[in-house]
Amino acid sequence: MKKLFVLFLIFALAALYLNTFAQTTQPGFQVKTVGKGKQAVILIPGFTCSGDVFDGTAAGLGNQYTSYILTMPGYAGAPAEAAPNINNWVEEIAAYVRKNKLDHPILIGHSLGGGLVMTLTARYPDLFSKAVIVDALPCLGALMNPEFKQAETPDCSAFANRIMPMNDSAMYKMQKVTIPRLTTDTVHREQIIMWGVKTDRKTYVDTYCQFSNLDQRATISAVKIPTLVLLESSFINFKPAIEEQYKNLTTATLKYATKGLHFIMYDDTEWYLNQITQFLQ
Repeated sequence: MKKLFVLFLIFALAALYLNTFAQTTQPGFQVKTVGKGKQAVILIPGFTCSGDVFDGTAAGLGNQYTSYILTMPGYAGAPAEAAPNINNWVEEIAAYVRKNKLDHPILIGHSLGGGLVMTLTARYPDLFSKAVIVDALPCLGALMNPEFKQAETPDCSAFANRIMPMNDSAMYKMQKVTIPRLTTDTVHREQIIMWGVKTDRKTYVDTYCQFSNLDQRATISAVKIPTLVLLESSFINFKPAIEEQYKNLTTATLKYATKGLHFIMYDDTEWYLNQITQFLQ
């Protein structure tokens, strides 16, 4: 009887170990694959968005590429992590590339996803072949405050106290006011709003706090691959400040959309797709 108990204990501990190992090695993000081309493209959506925001992009790329469209943990109804951390997301994406033996994939990232692209290409300059950054800046805070300095431990308690208690109805009302400032497109507006509503509140707060504190103006000097930066049309009014932020990314080409706002893929679709396809060719 004692021997059986010992065997049971060994198997139980082994199962616990394997389960823990599986959890720590599996990425938290979801992946949708589109196309069957030899060249891999990884598409990383922005704050609170589903990977579906890139459906039109993947369709425009066609079967010449295999598009790996991510939805980050806790966003748009995806299962959340206990401690969401965008730095961990960077490491998980790099690990996914290696595990799946993707040969120098292209990166495309929108908004927060563009920030992750900057970190990935600076930290792992030999892992990727090209990068497209869609309406993201190395340091968003510096555009509003020229004296901005990255905080070691940012205090986002006021923001958390406002967001965490929100039920879906309150979040919907907030998104309803916010999203028209980010897109002129009316077809996808409700969908973007609902992605925000379905986003886990802790993930919302933690990742917004981390992203708004990010300053990559110096670290992007490590990026060695060709990089295309697509910016919303109104950013042309801040061109000197934006070019100053990107001055250390010497491989970058900056282009400004002809119309629309933050969601360039919806607001200036033809221009957006033309810029990407020409750059990738």
